Formats: sequence, structure tokens, C-alpha cells
Amino acid sequence: MNQSTELTTREPRTDVASRDGAQSTARLNRVTPAVDIFEDRLGITLYADLPGVTRERLDVRVQDGSLNIEAEAVIPAPCGLRLRHGEVRHPHYWRAFTLSPDFDVSLIDAQLRDGVLKLTIPRREEAKPRRIEVSVGQA
Repeated sequence: MNQSTELTTREPRTDVASRDGAQSTARLNRVTPAVDIFEDRLGITLYADLPGVTRERLDVRVQDGSLNIEAEAVIPAPCGLRLRHGEVRHPHYWRAFTLSPDFDVSLIDAQLRDGVLKLTIPRREEAKPRRIEVSVGQA
């Protein structure tokens, strides 16, 4: 990732299944998930908060230097109760980042646990910092 990691915008996708089938674009409640990004010499680790998201409703893609995270949360109503007031219904998470060519996107590791997505993106071998030995020579 670079210093100017950017959040991009695009038309929302509707191919993430909703609880009751097809969902119109107008009904999407878009939420930008909070993320924490840590970088070291080996690469970056990104944590995205996606409460209520299951693996089946999560889509992580990398294309043309862009990392896209898209998901839909499932918020079940307790059995026997009817919703009288709801402020967030079927939240649709979406966030995008521009990746530096220094990262090896073919080796991204993704894990979802307890509503937190963890992406580990390693740095390419040739982009990792290395120490250069300097010898003392005679002129």
C-alpha cells in the first residue's frame, strides 16, 4: 500500500445474496468498514471490522492493483419476535484500496473470525529491504 491509500467509489454490486433473495440497489445500506493496517518489512496486515458477515457473504478481490472488500451482514431477528424499529437492516460493507506493485497479490492470505477479516499481503522478494555489505578497498 502506499501513503495515499485511496478509497474509491463505484456502483454497488447486487450479486451478494440477501436474506430474502434479490435486493434492489436503492435498498442497499452501504457501510464503510473500519480497518487497521500494519506494515513491516515482510508486508502488510489489514484487519477489517465486518460484524454479522459470514464467509458465504464475503467477497475479497484483487484486480489491476485494486483490493476490494465487499460483504453483506446477516442480522437475524430472535425467534418469535417482530422487528418494530431497525436502524441498520442488511448492511452492505464495501471498501477499496490501491495496492503498490511491491506486494505479491498472488500470495494474499484471508481469514474471517468473529466478524474481523484479516488479510496478510506479503511484499515481493525483490521489494523487501536488504542490507548491502560494504567492503573496504584500496584505491
